[in-house]
Amino acid sequence: MKEELSFKKGIKDGVPIALGYLAVSFAFGVSVASKGLKWFISLFMSMTNLTSAGQFAGATVILAFGTVFELILTQLVINARYFLMSLSLSQKLDGSFTFFDRLLYAFGITDEIFAVAISQKANVTKKYMSGLILLPWIGWSSGTLLGSLAGNLLPAIVVNSLSIALYSMFIAIVIPAGLYDKKVFVVALISVALSCAFYYLPLLNQVSSGLAYIICAVVSALIGAIFFPVKGEENG
Repeated sequence: MKEELSFKKGIKDGVPIALGYLAVSFAFGVSVASKGLKWFISLFMSMTNLTSAGQFAGATVILAFGTVFELILTQLVINARYFLMSLSLSQKLDGSFTFFDRLLYAFGITDEIFAVAISQKANVTKKYMSGLILLPWIGWSSGTLLGSLAGNLLPAIVVNSLSIALYSMFIAIVIPAGLYDKKVFVVALISVALSCAFYYLPLLNQVSSGLAYIICAVVSALIGAIFFPVKGEENG
């Protein structure tokens, strides 16, 4: 017998995601606070976004006094995968979702929430999605607030140590995928090489960090698409 996809089950499935988000967003809050971003700005970012990589990149652009165009383009590049996730998950939703419901619930689509929702055997209900999104959103927002406030109180050595958690998170995402598929590892190395070039080489290091972020992401992805294309299934 299939378990009912109720609000209660959504809450239950969202607990481990919320705990993980609490830890990562705390590190995010500490990191941006140590760089001068006000606590209410970082809190507003987390309450209106659910994207760790996107927020970290967005905060980097803001702190570097980048342009609005750079900020928008950075978010489009980093979060483009959510377009595909939302389209895929839309095929799993039950008939109670209206067009505006889909727009609203798309706000809460993250890698982890998508993975849990898409793995359900039954069609996903609005009650279940509400419960699944609620706790991770609270965890992400409250963690950011706590980290932002603590960032102004903790010793510098502790702040610097917690900031490493964000980079550890990125490594934890890339390494397993790279071990599973060597092509991913090659594309990641290309992105790292480009990033180093924009940081160390003359002229290139004059490019703003926001624009450099975009160029590294787009160029490495383009190289991967050209040399390591994903072959579609042949019609038999």
